[in-house]
Amino acid sequence: MTIFAKCFEVIAALVLIIGLLASAVFAIKQWRRTGNVRAGYTLMRQSFGSVLLLGLEILVAGDLIQTVAVSPTLESVSVLGLIVLIRTFLSFSLEIEMEGTVPWRRPFTSGASTFSKAQVKASEVPDKS
Repeated sequence: MTIFAKCFEVIAALVLIIGLLASAVFAIKQWRRTGNVRAGYTLMRQSFGSVLLLGLEILVAGDLIQTVAVSPTLESVSVLGLIVLIRTFLSFSLEIEMEGTVPWRRPFTSGASTFSKAQVKASEVPDKS
């Protein structure tokens, strides 16, 4: 079972690395297309924020599997609870930062739609002339 937990950690790391590279490429393309550094920065920040949320969720899943795989003791469950609490707080903070509002004050969105909205918003910036 612990091999599955390690697989989740590797997948999360790959998601973060690939997401960072993809976000950087999108941001650089946006910056070069529009000549607006701010538009590129905004796209990078919003798209990588979505990737961070996905990576954190995968890491939480790996932690859950790890705790279930070993004999659950009070200590291991407490550590898992603390890790989940910290990662949940980070995810919540990232969502508020990216969306500009608390989750219950906006319509239902997913990470993919947030990523898409960031690209659409960035493409609305006029090309440099």
